[in-house]
This record gives sequence, structure tokens and C-alpha cells, in this order.
Amino acid sequence: MARWQPDAYGRLQQAALDLFSEQGFDGTTVAEIAQRAGLTKRTYFRHFADKREVLFSGSELLEELVVAELSASPRSLAPLDAVAAGLKIAAETMFEQRREAAARRQLIIDANSELKEREIIKRSSLTDAIAAALHDHGVDTAAATLVASAATTIFRVAFAQWTSPDSQKRLAQLIDDALENFRNATTS
Repeated sequence: MARWQPDAYGRLQQAALDLFSEQGFDGTTVAEIAQRAGLTKRTYFRHFADKREVLFSGSELLEELVVAELSASPRSLAPLDAVAAGLKIAAETMFEQRREAAARRQLIIDANSELKEREIIKRSSLTDAIAAALHDHGVDTAAATLVASAATTIFRVAFAQWTSPDSQKRLAQLIDDALENFRNATTS
């Protein structure tokens, strides 16, 4: 593959997924990823800060999208519903067309404790961003923290179901299902 071909970012992500699946995360180097993508190591580091980040890029976009949707929602909408609406928009625009890659990515993360830790950090950042947006939207700090934590857990549960091999539902529907299960569990 020639270096001048477009979509270096996507090619690097695909090469990383392929190599991590074939050799494991620890058994793969940045140089191998760049070579598989037909690029240089320098190009890799223009797009990603480290080897782990190739699996976690885009998390800032998820935060921005959810926060923007939440901020634009009417204040009359229940906070958890406002966050869920943002998560469902993200599900449709960021994730749905990438289901196979997301499932492969999750298998790689689940097999490596360092990557699991990084995922927890990214999830915590999402929770903090949602809590801050809820607070800015008029929700008191304690309630904003609780809602944000519940929302990211609902998303995590839905995402795990969506990436399972036997899943047939869209991620947005699974978010609705997890939200309903949460409500049923907390009102029984």
C-alpha cells in the first residue's frame, strides 16, 4: 500500500485491530502497525499519542456529542432522559456503522488489563463531562453525578450487549432497553 493513499487514520486503526487480533496487544509494536498500514511510525504518532490510543480515539467526540445534545435539550426533559437521548444520537452516528470493528476492539480490550484500565479512565472522563453538562443545565451537583454515573453504566451495559456475537438489536434500542431495566430495578 503506497504512503500517499488517503485515510491514514483509518488505515492505522484497521491495521492495529488486525495485528492486535492476530498477535495480541502486547505482541504488536507501533512500527508493525505503521508498516501494515503502509505508513511510517512518524505518521502513526501524528494521529495517536501511544499504542493504546488507537483503540480509544474518538472518545472525545463521544463526549462532545452527548454534551451538545444534552445542552440543547429542553430543561423540562428528565436529566436521565436527556443524557439517554444524547447517547442514542451517538449510537446512531458514531457506532452503528462500525459494529464489527467495535466488537473486535472490545475483545482486544477485554483480554488486556492495561487496556481495561484505560477504558475505565475514558468512561470516567465521559461521566465527568456528562455531570458537568447536567450541572450547567440546572441539575444540582449530587444529582448530576448520580445521573451521569447511571447513564454511563446504562451505555456500558447496552454496548456490551451490542458487541456480543448473538446481538441483533441496534445500539440505540439496547440503550432504551437498559434504561427501562434500570428504571424497573430502581422502582420495584
